[in-house]
Amino acid sequence: MEERKILIIEDEQKIADTLKIGLLENGFYAETAYDGKIGLQLFLSREFDLVLLDINLPGLNGYEVCKGIRAHNSNVPVIVLTSMNTINDKIEGYDAGADDYLSKPFEFRELLLKIRVLLKRTLRQYIPEGTVLKAADLQMNLDRKEVKRGDTIIQLTAKEFQLLEYLLRNKNRVISRADIAINVWEVDFDTNTNVIDVYISYLRNKIDKKYDQKLIRTHIGMGYILKENT
Repeated sequence: MEERKILIIEDEQKIADTLKIGLLENGFYAETAYDGKIGLQLFLSREFDLVLLDINLPGLNGYEVCKGIRAHNSNVPVIVLTSMNTINDKIEGYDAGADDYLSKPFEFRELLLKIRVLLKRTLRQYIPEGTVLKAADLQMNLDRKEVKRGDTIIQLTAKEFQLLEYLLRNKNRVISRADIAINVWEVDFDTNTNVIDVYISYLRNKIDKKYDQKLIRTHIGMGYILKENT
């Protein structure tokens, strides 16, 4: 298998260089950038399979870099590595397009696990079930990345889109918060975070609030269900 290429954008040189050595020892190819602007330029000039991204960066901050990456490539996994670990920090990172979030300090073994999970996802030969997913008058066009309720186009962030897609693919079935964490955020379920509940609330405000028929429902103690029938 071809060596997987990882870009490390981290302004603390000692941390960046230590990560690079660890990745090289585990069979990856790695490059480093100690500045957000330089890191984004490096990403745009070469092919990378995954990005490790700090938030507090000179030049451009991590959120700006992540948005720049997503404007160029919507598929390459981005893992945010930062000491900024409040719920609002995490939400801002996910909204910018990050796939995962790891708070400093962290164990290198945990980082390796997250890297391998995300790279495995990008290697899957996925056969789509159709370009349009539907529930009642809600439609999601996977090719155009467009969501509509009736004739109204609904604007979603990248993470909201992924969450709604997972609910639609499992419509009329109760999905636990742990299932959502693993399949949408692709991390082990953390009982200390309410990120999933926050994003469910975001979706409800966008796709249910203005409509008589509510699609997303809570099953107390069990999880959530997107149910198209009343």
